Amino acid sequence: MRADQRERHEQQGWRTGFIDAAFAAVIGGAVLIAAFATSGPGPAPADVVLITAGSLALAAHRLAPVPLLVLTAACMLGYVVHANPGTSAAFPVIAGVHAVIRAGHRAAAIAVSVVFLVGFFLASPSGDGIERTLLLHGWFICAGVTGLIDKNWQAYLHQTEQRAAEAERTKEEAALRRAGEERLRIARELHDSLTHSISIVKLQAGVAVHLARKRGEDVPEALLAIQEASGEAMRELRATLEVLRTDVVAPGSGLARLGELVERARTAGLAASVTVTGAERALPDDVDRAAYRIVQEALTNVARHAGRAKTTVELAYAPDHFSIRVEDEGSAAPTASGGQLPPLPGTGLTGMRERVTALGGTLHAAPRPGGGFSVRAELPLEIR
Repeated sequence: MRADQRERHEQQGWRTGFIDAAFAAVIGGAVLIAAFATSGPGPAPADVVLITAGSLALAAHRLAPVPLLVLTAACMLGYVVHANPGTSAAFPVIAGVHAVIRAGHRAAAIAVSVVFLVGFFLASPSGDGIERTLLLHGWFICAGVTGLIDKNWQAYLHQTEQRAAEAERTKEEAALRRAGEERLRIARELHDSLTHSISIVKLQAGVAVHLARKRGEDVPEALLAIQEASGEAMRELRATLEVLRTDVVAPGSGLARLGELVERARTAGLAASVTVTGAERALPDDVDRAAYRIVQEALTNVARHAGRAKTTVELAYAPDHFSIRVEDEGSAAPTASGGQLPPLPGTGLTGMRERVTALGGTLHAAPRPGGGFSVRAELPLEIR
């Protein structure tokens, strides 16, 4: 508990204790005034002691409500039996019943009320005992009802305070989380958008440098600078974005741009072809964008690791899912155990897998039995 909260709690405790003591004093004073106001010599010293003890016990009702209610009822019942006062003698007991019911001890409050009312009826004069007891009975019922209402109200206030404290405690954390999520979304989009383009630039520059050296020509300094800068940009981009995982892409990144993507890959030297099976139709936005990014990343990996290998992109429309398969005829070979290779360096396959998982689909990325690499993804059309 923080220092300011502890201080507020202590101040509230002092204020509550003072109110309870003042209330008990007021109740006791009212009973004493009623006792002295009756005709006759006034209450005996023993009656004053009983009234004072029974009333002042109410000041500590929050510490032990049931025992103090029993003490109050016993003192006031003793006063009733000894002096046969009016109904004002029940005021401390009624207040105690209210406090005990508010604390959640209804059975104890009912039992003490019944015992006190029976004792009050037996000690009352035969002429008006029934009328006075029925009057007190109504007061005890009112005390019980108000106690229940007060209990529910206190529970509501406590719940509200807890919610406010929890909201205050998590407000800063929530703000940091939202800022982090926004930063990750932006960074992921940068990764998806820039990695492919920079890879193509680097590949084309490398091919041009290779051809120039093969022909014995001087390699232009600008071309070497492009090759070096693109490689450095790739390293820096991957180092910066290797921990970023989000599932948000910019509008317009769907399969409508697939033709442009494949044409750019062909320009870079990839022998890429596209095959579509099934009845083509509009896909959900998330599936459409994820499919484009999967093909984009797969072609990027082919350009980076398989060179000019022949590559096939197959898209299959089914009633309940959409399938993607990108296979190349490069030099990748199965592992000794025949299992799946670990993800290639970088975040490409990891991000691809996270996109598929977020949509409730499946992804298989591994070397083909006859050589080359295969990426197969199946995306449900009803996203889970």
